[in-house]
Amino acid sequence: MFMLPTRTHNRAGVAIIAIGLAIAAFCLPSTASAAGTPARVVAAPVQDAGEYVGQDTCVTCHEDQSYKGTTHALASNPRTPAAGHGCESCHGPGKAHAEAGGDTTKIVRLGQLKPQDASVYCTSCHDRGTHALWAGSQHDQRNVGCISCHSVHAPKGAKLLKAANQTAQCATCHKNVTNKQNRFNHMPVREGKLECTSCHNVHGSTNVKLLKVGTTVDEACTSCHAEKRGPFLWEHAPVANACVTCHDPHGTNNDRMLQAKLPYLCQRCHVTSRHPPTVYEGFLLQNSTNGNKIFGRSCTVCHQQIHGSNAPSGKAFLR
Repeated sequence: MFMLPTRTHNRAGVAIIAIGLAIAAFCLPSTASAAGTPARVVAAPVQDAGEYVGQDTCVTCHEDQSYKGTTHALASNPRTPAAGHGCESCHGPGKAHAEAGGDTTKIVRLGQLKPQDASVYCTSCHDRGTHALWAGSQHDQRNVGCISCHSVHAPKGAKLLKAANQTAQCATCHKNVTNKQNRFNHMPVREGKLECTSCHNVHGSTNVKLLKVGTTVDEACTSCHAEKRGPFLWEHAPVANACVTCHDPHGTNNDRMLQAKLPYLCQRCHVTSRHPPTVYEGFLLQNSTNGNKIFGRSCTVCHQQIHGSNAPSGKAFLR
């Protein structure tokens, strides 16, 4: 049976329409806002194609600023400047700059911007993989930007670094750390087997100290030194705490990059009377047979499983 719409139906229809309009108004971007309330972000208008003059026009004056031979010049990669507007992909449309006779106020000069502001241009492309956590990272918070370490037009090392290698680049700020690599004990970084980025992700990490792997120092170290990972039936407290309790990964003058020479490293914690923590000094060395524990591997001559033991009787970390 056909029924005429009643007043109740009309009210329901009006209510539905009102709800729909409210939802639409909420979802659509707004360019205005109430006082004290930030406006919704609206996408920036697309640049007029006529504002771009082309890379050939740029190099007529900026011959020394060419980026040929770098990864940015690979036009086969659609994410590179060469696949887009060339120089103007980073520096913005250059028509006004060219017509004004090279007026530097009419072009984006990354070197004149604050490091954090300049990084915005770089991260518009470099926003994935190892660069995904750049925003808010330790370097970003300390006003170190992309152009602080990298040079697009005059690189001296790999990855467009301003220095010849990673160690030299990091040393511009972290001299106290990189100087440790020159200590006379075995150092893989000095020997060319590792780089700073072998352990650290300088562009941002969820781990401490910008470490690449895990969420703790131990997890980063055991990503290579898996035999020290455990779990062990008998665990050594400093091992469970952090590898850097006993080792300095950036280099030392002691065997196995230890923080101090054995047995003095062990005696930093083992300070009770008699063996094992007897302090070995000159008098004891000349007047006691226990003085031989100061030579060679010292405590680890006997306590070889110092990182942990799975033997039922391994409380003392013996073999």
